[in-house]
Amino acid sequence: MNEKFKYEFDSSLSILFKYYYGMITIEDIESSWEYAFENGLIPKETKGFILDYRHSNFKMKIEEHTEIVAFYKKNLDIFRGFKIAILTEDPKDIVFPILVNIEDEGYSSAPFSTLEAAIAWVLS
Repeated sequence: MNEKFKYEFDSSLSILFKYYYGMITIEDIESSWEYAFENGLIPKETKGFILDYRHSNFKMKIEEHTEIVAFYKKNLDIFRGFKIAILTEDPKDIVFPILVNIEDEGYSSAPFSTLEAAIAWVLS
């Protein structure tokens, strides 16, 4: 397993948790999803995703948020209709999920600072 990300599926909630560690680039985000696709890590019963960046920071330029949006749109066969909660506590990192949220199309994403709020939104 990569040291920058880890997956855990909570079968009681039907939520796939993706944990990030260290400095995260756009390449890390894309390659970690591709790893999940290639290794069948997204169970059929998944209701949504929580991406936990509380132990990491974004090492990206602000304008790179469009690459995240493009990646999700390119993979709508996987993400369509899902809610993607982005969990981060660092104020300087919250800008990325906010900017991605503005361009959501075919899926929904939103930033959160608490796990409880993220879970409640994904399941709503």
